Amino acid sequence: MIYEETTKKIIGCAMKVHSYLGSGFQEVIYQRALAIEMEKQGLGFKREMEMDVYYESVLVGTRRVDFFVNENVMVELKAVSKLNDAHIAQAMNYCEAYNKPISLLMNFGARSLEYKRIYNVKHAENKKR
Repeated sequence: MIYEETTKKIIGCAMKVHSYLGSGFQEVIYQRALAIEMEKQGLGFKREMEMDVYYESVLVGTRRVDFFVNENVMVELKAVSKLNDAHIAQAMNYCEAYNKPISLLMNFGARSLEYKRIYNVKHAENKKR
């Protein structure tokens, strides 16, 4: 699995945060706590990183990514009762738009932490597999 070690570390950090805080807070609270935990685990990341969005090579806007970890893994956080298809589609679209190999979609709003690994099937690193 591509970037397995990194994604496992991120998921472990998120589990620790969810175990400590539980559900019910706004997304930004989990984002701040996750930043603390990922730093403790030695993960390199950028938080609220603004990334350009292009349409046919023309800049059409920007979008902030919750976390961009180790230069390869995008992490999108939610604090909703349940992840739905729209959340998954959004994570998939961002992965493709930014040409990144993988993203993690994490939901802190449910009783148990929900997470999904989203692979960009169009990315060269995923085509090799």
